Amino acid sequence: MAESGKGSGEGRGKATARLRVAPRSARRGLGRAGVAFLLRRPRVLVALAGWSVLEAAYTFALGFALARALDDGFLAGRPATGLAWLSGAASGLLLGAWGTARVYRQVAALAEPLRDELVRRVVGRGLYEAVAATGAPGRGAGDASGTGVVSRLTHQVEIARDSFAGLVMVSRSFVFTLTGAALGLAALAPVLLLVVVPPLVAGLAVFAGTLRPLARRQRDFLVADEELAREVGTTVRALRDVTACGAQETVRRSVERRVTAERRAADALARWGVTRALALGLGGRLPVVLLLLLTPWLLRHGVSAGALAGALTYLTQALLPALQSLVHGLGGAGARLAVVIGRLREGAPGPGPEAPDTPLPSLPGPRRTAAVAAAGRGVPALELRGVTFAYGPAAAPVLSGLDLTVPAGGRLAVVGPSGAGKSTLALLVAGLLRPSDGEIRLYGQPVAPEQPLFQQQLAGQRVLIPQESYVFTGSVRDNLCCLLPERSGPLPCPVLLSAVETVGAQALVRRLGGLDGWVDPVALSAGERQQLALARAYLSPAPLAVLDEAGSHLDPAAEEVAESAFIRRGGALVVIAHRISSALRAERVLVLDGERTCCGTHPELLECSALYRDLAAGWATRSRA
Repeated sequence: MAESGKGSGEGRGKATARLRVAPRSARRGLGRAGVAFLLRRPRVLVALAGWSVLEAAYTFALGFALARALDDGFLAGRPATGLAWLSGAASGLLLGAWGTARVYRQVAALAEPLRDELVRRVVGRGLYEAVAATGAPGRGAGDASGTGVVSRLTHQVEIARDSFAGLVMVSRSFVFTLTGAALGLAALAPVLLLVVVPPLVAGLAVFAGTLRPLARRQRDFLVADEELAREVGTTVRALRDVTACGAQETVRRSVERRVTAERRAADALARWGVTRALALGLGGRLPVVLLLLLTPWLLRHGVSAGALAGALTYLTQALLPALQSLVHGLGGAGARLAVVIGRLREGAPGPGPEAPDTPLPSLPGPRRTAAVAAAGRGVPALELRGVTFAYGPAAAPVLSGLDLTVPAGGRLAVVGPSGAGKSTLALLVAGLLRPSDGEIRLYGQPVAPEQPLFQQQLAGQRVLIPQESYVFTGSVRDNLCCLLPERSGPLPCPVLLSAVETVGAQALVRRLGGLDGWVDPVALSAGERQQLALARAYLSPAPLAVLDEAGSHLDPAAEEVAESAFIRRGGALVVIAHRISSALRAERVLVLDGERTCCGTHPELLECSALYRDLAAGWATRSRA
């Protein structure tokens, strides 16, 4: 039989989506950096312009050759001449295709150095962050900065390269296509320019005037989409923890806010997208309509039928596609490039201004709720009766016929080698796994996941703090209070700060800016997330706390502070131990060792359990090292 000790808790909260948009000064700096990057490669720019001339020549030949084929050939009764002109247009097509192939090489000569420069910056920043984090309290191997660096290298850098290459292609194509088409119209009949150029300029003016707000909406949508993806990804990875802590409603509201933010950003982007259609209508389609309406007038003023056909060819086959590519490219890829490169170019964060070193107020003695003080008088906090569990019908049982009793107010440590079933036991107690056989009771009530509203009832009786603790984007206050019952109302600041100080998280909360400071889960180390989760659990009214290596990413002193806080808090405490110190602080220790599983005090187990003696010796050796 085993006995165990003091409780746990968690908080309640809400996260507000923040869409970060680069300030105007940052955008100007980004523009200057882009111009400087291009000017450092004059030979590539000259080669790019030179090969693009062939593309402009093809555009010129496209309409001009068609006009000559009609006027000088087919309409004049000389089909051979018409075919010759069409053959010339076909030759121009081949020449333009050859030039386009060479253009891609020059664009690559611009995009690949950009990618290399961004990779160097990302790697340098990642090394800076890794060095800066070394030795910081609570930071360890579980820190998320490595994952962020990998994401920037494998995803964001490639987005930047592809977007930059696309922008160069569409911008260059529009400029040289416009040049070739304008020269062709002037060669056919200068009066055609009066029909085509004014609406084209008007369309470009509309697009230019709306480019900044359109790019801002695109940027907002991209950031909202990223935040939603990150929130959903974090939630999916933490489903077990969320369910164990009873935080389903809080997480649902948080994800719902992200979805709403993305929908609003998408709606705003769609509304501004109408201007894109307006610009295309004015610049690309209105000239076609005007050309058709003015055909009689143009014919009377000496414009030939071939020239009209050539002008229509320029509009429909060259200018309109080029304008569409420009509008969609600058409106979409341009904003995406600005966002991604803006983030990749951020300098390595320095230490920043320190928060004022003011002491956190504390309350005399630990916080005790009525639920903790009155929990299970005369009834064990936890009972396991013949519990057997296996991961599948054909698998060997992880736990077999386990009997265990943890009285109300008792403290139990669970030890054993890797794979012995320590975390499995924690999940069974939390109701996240069902035993293959036997029964589990919390304060006399059977743990039965199939019961209606079971999770809400269970969350009021126990709280699980897993090794990989879950925190969400929002304020520190929201993270601390997300598991408090609605009826309890908001807790006063001194109570929250007292809990923070009691579990040893005051330095972290002070660095984040106090209770109203912002929590970004990606920016926190695994140890810092554990500290917030421990403070949240301390505030919970649940009378039984299960710490599944909840201080594994903390140093031994910080872990002792947190465990001692739960011992003083009251209620029952079950600790999945990964250091000998946790076993020494417990009243009784459960050693999971297959058929040789036993439970007793530390001196008793040193006498009767060879596995426990080995574990204790190994812990002691590591502690001295």
